Amino acid sequence: MTQKMNRKETYVLVHSAWLGGWQWENVAKILKENGHTVLTPDLPGHGSDKTLPFTITMEDYIKTLTDILDKQDGPVILVGHSFNGITVSSVAELRPNKVKKLVYVTAFLLPNGGSFFEAVQGVEGSKAVENFYLSEDKTYALIKEDEIQNAFAHDIPKEAFDAAKSYIVPEPAVPLAYKLQITEENFGKVSKYYIECTEDRAIPIEIQRSMYKGKVKKSYSLNSSHTPNFSQPEKLAHILLEIVNEK
Repeated sequence: MTQKMNRKETYVLVHSAWLGGWQWENVAKILKENGHTVLTPDLPGHGSDKTLPFTITMEDYIKTLTDILDKQDGPVILVGHSFNGITVSSVAELRPNKVKKLVYVTAFLLPNGGSFFEAVQGVEGSKAVENFYLSEDKTYALIKEDEIQNAFAHDIPKEAFDAAKSYIVPEPAVPLAYKLQITEENFGKVSKYYIECTEDRAIPIEIQRSMYKGKVKKSYSLNSSHTPNFSQPEKLAHILLEIVNEK
């Protein structure tokens, strides 16, 4: 069932670490059926982009997205999943007038100076953190293979997860150490929304709530793993449609 649409928007959906724009396929389909434009870029080293992990910096991710925003006629709804909450925060800082609304899907919503590595220090109860490791040369990050589904997608069938497994890529390490640089003048003026996932085994719900409390206009809740784009695409899409009409 489609929702009543008041206006046509452009969504830029930014994938998580290890995945690519392909992760949004089922969500994007619903948004497009509702008349919206949807962009699902691959960040460098992800999806169909074959940039080598050891060459990639956070600045490369940011430029990929600011280049897209600069080509749009008006401001977009910018959505970041998981690690790339940090990336979309950086983009909103640099292009506040190009971001109508900023949406975090069980994502890192960090303060100025925060980084992924610092944010996960001492976190307990995260299957992702417990099974995270760097390659021998420290250029990319991985999750122990036999724990990947448990950490990120325990609520989808194993066959579906196994079908997607071949698309998972090594995560470049340098961006994980990037320290976020945001200001009240730019980042602070963008309207923010958070979609929490209560069954998330990668970013436990208490951590999600501690990150977004007092920082967003509104939060939404899904009874989902870390990847509602796979397990509950319809519900996730309808929240994104609802956010369009938020004042």
